[in-house]
Amino acid sequence: MRILFATPEVSDFIQVGGLAAVSAALPRALRDFADVRVIIPGYPAVLRGMSDLKAVGRCPSYAALPAFEVDLGHTTDGLTYYVVRCPELYERDGTPYADGRGADWADNNVRFATFSYAAAQLARGLVDKEWSADLVHANDWQCALIPGYLEWHYAHIPTVFTIHNLAYQGVFDRSSLAPLGIPETSFNIDGVEFYNRLSFIKAGLVYASHLTTVSQTYAREITTAEFGCGLEGLLKQRADRNQLSGILNGIDESWDPRTCSSLLQPFGAGDWAERSLNADDVRDQFGLAVCRGPLFALVARLVHQKGVDLVIDSAQAIVDAGGQIVVTGKGEPRFEEALLQAQARAPQSIAVKIGFDDAEARKIFAGSDFTLMPSRFEPCGLSQMYAQRFGSLPIGHRTGGLAETIVDGETGFLFDRASAPGFLGSLCRAFSTFGMKDRLDQMRRAAMAQAFSWRQSAKSYADLYRSSI
Repeated sequence: MRILFATPEVSDFIQVGGLAAVSAALPRALRDFADVRVIIPGYPAVLRGMSDLKAVGRCPSYAALPAFEVDLGHTTDGLTYYVVRCPELYERDGTPYADGRGADWADNNVRFATFSYAAAQLARGLVDKEWSADLVHANDWQCALIPGYLEWHYAHIPTVFTIHNLAYQGVFDRSSLAPLGIPETSFNIDGVEFYNRLSFIKAGLVYASHLTTVSQTYAREITTAEFGCGLEGLLKQRADRNQLSGILNGIDESWDPRTCSSLLQPFGAGDWAERSLNADDVRDQFGLAVCRGPLFALVARLVHQKGVDLVIDSAQAIVDAGGQIVVTGKGEPRFEEALLQAQARAPQSIAVKIGFDDAEARKIFAGSDFTLMPSRFEPCGLSQMYAQRFGSLPIGHRTGGLAETIVDGETGFLFDRASAPGFLGSLCRAFSTFGMKDRLDQMRRAAMAQAFSWRQSAKSYADLYRSSI
């Protein structure tokens, strides 16, 4: 099978969220089953990251979308990339989606429509004359016009569209239709129209051959009004036609505390003295006091979805009970400021680092006793998997992938409502467990025994590709 895997970010080069980690790991896991090639916009970090890029084709402008070039390159381990070169759209400072101040690029509709059009043309064999796709796997709203462009150009190439987070939809003014080359006839309730605006993600939901999301629980949740973000009716229809699947994400093999080079001291299950050296390192690095109490970690995007407000509201209770908190992440300014204020009130017990660094995150997972994940919804979540592999017991809301990957009372703690009382109840259970060394040892061993390998998930995707082709 020839699979084109389209993504707006990948941790090989640039990462904003969990999609980047998935986009690096899943195509590699799929190489046992298919000829998988990744297509990504030509951000500066991507262009710097590959030394063997060569042009394979060029496409003229389409509607008001600019002309672009497509280059072919490889990572050091041989993963093949197509890079869409359009300097005026992609070669900018900032993140893939926003400028240095965090404001979304005003032309994101043009940027990701151009990217989607490029992927559709490449899949059709109209860019690289030596390669075309049997199937396109598109991810999130930034790639959601790919099934649409294939449909509108009568190209019969099957597509799988994966919803990583339904809350981010790519909604723009309907005046974008003509400039993006989207036919006016598609602007209706059965097409790309969403409350009289253009919805990129709806194009993927309507025109893709099959929909997936990143856990079975989230696949059920998004067919309900509570989690469906206004699209639950369409998603329920596709689920009823067996065209919506939940396939749990995995984590790559580098998440092994016995071999991870980021840690001060590697360790295995039961090596608690060695593990404690990593806790000492985290406390020292973040300026926390020497402490016999538990260390709680928050490694997340600092946004409402992640329940950051619940952590902020509970911070003093954790400190008063003898715990400490270390936070790393970035997101909404209101949460960043509130966390920094909490640190200022208790600098010996609360440490906050605004930003994200993978090596630092690994150290925190290896040094903390518990990882806080009170997300209001969580399509899959990766942090709870990383935490368990490194012996940090996750405390999470029973939703989405958290419900599928945390065994309550065995590998972590789950609470049923994303509320302060529910969260505090699980915190109390965590403190109690921390005081029972045998129980803590048992739970850490069980958590670290969780594999979360991509192998089974990759096989499920490969089987889905075959059935779609």
